Amino acid sequence: MQPTSHRVRGAHDLDLQLFEWSQDRVPLLMLHGFGNEARIWSEFAPHVAPHYRTLALDQRGHGHSDWDSQARYDPESMREDLEQVTDTLALDRLVLVGHSMGGRVATLFAGRHPERMAGLVLVDIGPELDPRGPLRMRGEISAHRNPRFESIEDYARVVAHNHPVASPEAVARMAKDELRQCDDGLYELRMDPALRERFDEDDPEARALEERAIADQWQALGNISCPTLVVRGAASDFLSPEIADRMVDEVLEDGRLAVVPQAGHSVMSDNPAGFLDAVADFALAPG
Repeated sequence: MQPTSHRVRGAHDLDLQLFEWSQDRVPLLMLHGFGNEARIWSEFAPHVAPHYRTLALDQRGHGHSDWDSQARYDPESMREDLEQVTDTLALDRLVLVGHSMGGRVATLFAGRHPERMAGLVLVDIGPELDPRGPLRMRGEISAHRNPRFESIEDYARVVAHNHPVASPEAVARMAKDELRQCDDGLYELRMDPALRERFDEDDPEARALEERAIADQWQALGNISCPTLVVRGAASDFLSPEIADRMVDEVLEDGRLAVVPQAGHSVMSDNPAGFLDAVADFALAPG
């Protein structure tokens, strides 16, 4: 099943790319994480398309969406994109599925608009991050300061190193979807370099921004009343068991936790079948 693609307007006059697998029933909109793009959901989407109007968004600075000349890549700006997109498409009540960065965006939206939420799935993300994950990602970014590659296969080796338990099929798909060919024949990431610079920051201002983001995330979670599934990879280095338990047991009004085995942070790529089982039990159960 191949999606159709559309251009939609986000905040700050940016054009964003939207993929759509089906057009009937309650909308289910998927948001990818840092460095990925909407087609990271390509294996999962066909399974939910018969049950939901299934969509995925390339978030600003990623994939085929516009880059922001002012580098506004904070969750609040992306939340504004999501508000504009859902308003334009008249998605008055929907399910959001967000991985990592996309999960933080989904949390802010759901906390601000609880009446519009039919359900929420947060994939390996919480208000507070296990410090091992960001440290690992900073190391991956530092290892490729100017990421240009001679072939898709060259980049696939990088993807395989960064996603050691992902299937060869998932690695090949990510490598193909995350690159574009330049005029000189080399390949570069479909990603604004300013995003990499932002993630690589480790200074007092960046830490202060993260502290405010943590507070905003906990507050937003407390406003969410819809059924919410927190999906954690069993080997995650981003979402600790303690934070996942706190989210579900103490903060969310109707929270549930699923731990997917043989998966790290990129749960849907590391164990697609396990991820599908977890979400199907939540979102596709009768009634």
